[in-house]
Amino acid sequence: MRYAVLGGVGDGSALSRGVLGRRLRRAAHLSMVGAILLLGGATTQAQTVASLPETGTAAEQGAPARPVAAWNDFCLRHPSECAVDTAEPAIIALTPAVWQALSSVNRRVNARIKPITDAAHWGVVDRWDFPDDGFGDCEDIQLLKRRMLIERRLPRRALRMTVVIDEIGEGHAVLMVRTDRGDLILDNKTNAVLPWQRTGYSFVKREGQDGKAWVTLNNGASPVTTANR
Repeated sequence: MRYAVLGGVGDGSALSRGVLGRRLRRAAHLSMVGAILLLGGATTQAQTVASLPETGTAAEQGAPARPVAAWNDFCLRHPSECAVDTAEPAIIALTPAVWQALSSVNRRVNARIKPITDAAHWGVVDRWDFPDDGFGDCEDIQLLKRRMLIERRLPRRALRMTVVIDEIGEGHAVLMVRTDRGDLILDNKTNAVLPWQRTGYSFVKREGQDGKAWVTLNNGASPVTTANR
């Protein structure tokens, strides 16, 4: 066998054997490097997948509900933000890339926007708008997060503005992301992206996924406003 190999690459001289030896050693080195890179990539992927939240549940959807009045005003000014494209998926796969996008956008917007009440910002009790001047309250901050996630090619239909009762009993707005691992919440009160049932909030209603009407959640009672920083 050794003779056949040597015969295929040279004349069997010491020089040919030396060239063959170097080539074999180089091939073995490259093979080892490739195996290490492959193992490292698999390990990184496994660690990333392991960092995803445990599979949760979806918030229970109920009857149609009226949107918050300030939402209707927002839709008059930004009709494309309120349109529902039923060709888009209503639930998205929570891949490591999507999870990274959610976590990054939540942290960045929370750090960038300075909280202020609508009364101090706009001179009205409740107004929904983009905080393009760097100031906003809960719903303004979530609207910006939604816009940034859509720019990252997440479907708007899976990103639902949601009204809750918070830990101090006031109306509050969060962004619900509907995934195959359960409904996740982006909130300006925390940088953690949490499953809805771990927020401690009472969920009232959210944007519908099939039309302009909103839907109730978990039989919640509706607050009058969401003017909460």
